[in-house]
Amino acid sequence: MTTTRSVTFERHPDTYRHWRLRLDGEVAWLELDVDENGGLVDGYELKLNSYDLGVDIELYDATQRLRFEHPEVRAVVVTSAKDKIFCAGANIRMLAASSHHWKVNFCKFTNETRNGMEDATEHSGQTYLAAINGTCAGGGYEIALACEKILLVDDNSSTVALPEVPLLGVLPGTGGLTRVVDKRRVRRDLADVFATRSDGVKGKTAVDWRLVDELVPRQGFLDTVRARASDAAQRSTRLPGKTGVELTPLNCEVTEDGLKYRHIEAEPGDLHEEGADGWLLALTRELDDAILRLRTNEPELGTWVLRSEGDPAKVLAHEQAVLGAKDWLSTEILHYFKRTLKRLDVTSRSLFALIEPGGCFAGLLLELALAADRQYILDGPAVATLDPASRSSADDEDSEERASITLSEANFGAFPMGNGLSRLESRFYADADHLARLARERDRPLSAAEANELGLVTDAPDDLDWADEIRIVLESRASLSPDALSGMEANHRFVGPETIETKIFGRLAAWQNWIFTRENASGPEGALRRYGTGQKAVFDRKRV
Repeated sequence: MTTTRSVTFERHPDTYRHWRLRLDGEVAWLELDVDENGGLVDGYELKLNSYDLGVDIELYDATQRLRFEHPEVRAVVVTSAKDKIFCAGANIRMLAASSHHWKVNFCKFTNETRNGMEDATEHSGQTYLAAINGTCAGGGYEIALACEKILLVDDNSSTVALPEVPLLGVLPGTGGLTRVVDKRRVRRDLADVFATRSDGVKGKTAVDWRLVDELVPRQGFLDTVRARASDAAQRSTRLPGKTGVELTPLNCEVTEDGLKYRHIEAEPGDLHEEGADGWLLALTRELDDAILRLRTNEPELGTWVLRSEGDPAKVLAHEQAVLGAKDWLSTEILHYFKRTLKRLDVTSRSLFALIEPGGCFAGLLLELALAADRQYILDGPAVATLDPASRSSADDEDSEERASITLSEANFGAFPMGNGLSRLESRFYADADHLARLARERDRPLSAAEANELGLVTDAPDDLDWADEIRIVLESRASLSPDALSGMEANHRFVGPETIETKIFGRLAAWQNWIFTRENASGPEGALRRYGTGQKAVFDRKRV
């Protein structure tokens, strides 16, 4: 399978091909009805409600719109519009024909979308329930696992299964193994049996093994689902809201030089009146879109340089307006920014932040710099570096404008990483004294020398050495193995405690990515390639 066009990530319910979004008061229904001929690229049919990246992009769009456009929704039912088939998971033909980087990014995006569903349940009071009305396998069951409650129809034929190991020689790629034992608390030996059975588990056994929460007769199935959804809505902690915020088109301009979004002014105002044009929401949507487009369409751009330009005071003022609002919309905006930073954290690219005069790495925007693998701050007046057009008044040797950063409330826990720690806690792991010192330095600009002394930057070259230092850093990075860098960066970024998220992205995904490259899965005689051909896979039996 080859892609001949760039993938975009903006969708709208009016043009969905695979999902139906239906609203019923406090309950929303997401019904999967995959168009077999609606694959994102040519070369496969999406049979049995199987999915590809295009199907999941629509699901992501729906979950985002439910959070922002429908504050009245307190429970979301995920089910199938097809009879006796819930979802067969990721399309096997698509996976078998895909390049390695496509498979990896596909699994990463689907993982992030499932995590977002759990985030909505935990933080937005939109509780997700899975109504499994037919056979549910692989990635289909992983969609259900992301829900808070799973109801399985009792018709003596519908099953739940994770058949990837016995059928395809790969792992469930969207967190299935981790959620079965960590979230569902299925006993380890039973999880082993379950993950090596291609036929799955049904009925009372599925309940007894904790694979589902409830078995419901086919007659009256929808009535029971409605009742459970109504109960979830009644228990919801979602903050009240009357009018949602429409997520209008981003209007990204794609040029030969890159992606260009609208220029957004950071002027504090009423969040509800500003809607999708409010600075932090607009910035987050654009950043989210840029990460996804670059990650999917530009796999050879291995180093991303993060820069900023603007007034730090305006950034901090808008931050306070959002943090201080404490209503449903401000909550959604903050959690969206958190999720977008997490997307950056798990992106397999080298991230370097350049902090220069005229920049605005303050408060919540400083989180972008802290998410980078290295941070460089210019100690002196601005100089022409990567982009001569960016020179400002600070090019004047006598200018008082100098690069600085500012810590704020936002840097001390408002946007936790996947390990549950703030980026400062991850940077200074188990160093409570230093974190306390940093807290005392809040709410004032920190000069290059101060930032360097506090350990908030990697280095602070002066204006004479800046251009050469940055050039050498970037050239050196480009000379190293991309594979080794991806592994090294992932290990360095997540310190401390393991969570379901870090296990999925750090442990499960790492093993899956390795397995994807092995002959036992992807070779000409491998299980993934031979699935559906009638030929048995031929395995290299050596364990490594």
